[in-house]
Amino acid sequence: MAGSISAVGWRRGLPGWVGDGLLPLVGRVFLSAEFSLAALGKTFDWKGQAAYMAGHGMSLVAPLLGAALLIEALGSLCLVAGLWARGAASVMFVYLGIVSIRLHDFWNQAGAAAGANQTEFFKNLGIMGGLLLLAVHGPGAWALGRLRVPARGAARPDGPA
Repeated sequence: MAGSISAVGWRRGLPGWVGDGLLPLVGRVFLSAEFSLAALGKTFDWKGQAAYMAGHGMSLVAPLLGAALLIEALGSLCLVAGLWARGAASVMFVYLGIVSIRLHDFWNQAGAAAGANQTEFFKNLGIMGGLLLLAVHGPGAWALGRLRVPARGAARPDGPA
């Protein structure tokens, strides 16, 4: 189409290290920020987080809260490092979908609580969009997961072994 910008066209003016390395890294850091803060909240206010979950009618709060802490903390590390980033983003996508429906059910609330939870719900949808993009397209060039040690005798990307 004349006048349209291709999927890669917007990056033509950027050096490769920016479009393929720096920007995906910044995106991964931004995506992990909410999860890192949530993990810290669970670590330093376990009882408050447990009470919030119990207040939404959840049972088995301690194991679920422990699983949430692991997903948020380890997932954040994987995203930032770019190590197992696609898998981590996929798990975090599903986790955040469950959290959004279960704990930010604004359609069952009224007044200020409904407004606050609607904001949280749609914020989470935006984060889920970023996680889905990461799961599909990968972490970019600046990712530990891209570092591979070639097997003995295998051809290296820069030439013979």
